[in-house]
Amino acid sequence: MNAVVEKHKVVSITYRIRDQGGEIVEINDLPVEYVHGGASDLFPKIEQALEGREVGDSVTVRLAPEEAFGGHDPKQTFTDDIENAPPELRQVGAQFEAQNAKGETINLVVTDVGDGRITVDANHPLAGKTIAFEVTVREIRDATEEERVSGRPAQGRSLLQ
Repeated sequence: MNAVVEKHKVVSITYRIRDQGGEIVEINDLPVEYVHGGASDLFPKIEQALEGREVGDSVTVRLAPEEAFGGHDPKQTFTDDIENAPPELRQVGAQFEAQNAKGETINLVVTDVGDGRITVDANHPLAGKTIAFEVTVREIRDATEEERVSGRPAQGRSLLQ
């Protein structure tokens, strides 16, 4: 009997993300692992769609913004004098990390430069967008006791060597 995706299994997947227009915006061909039914960062709708699948199975899951990266929050967009930005960031598309008031690291992208001003956006690039995840199951194994308890795969453990 073939292994199936179910609770307490470590599942290795690859995926592609497409935007609303069908354009590929991200590809991950290097397998990533998660513990099914554990503390994964996988969106719940994707985890549900993988339930009962076998190695080699693929699913496509459409996610509305609220099911994925959330809506675009205008409060996460900031405009300042361009002179306050280093020269290497004075172009649309430039990316950098900064710390917010809570000391958390956030990623920012320059979205507009003009009239002596620069605008940066801390929203996830896919915030506010409906996306489609195309996910393929690459490997399934039983989770160790440690993985069951933590809900996360063991560090440094590669299923595809």
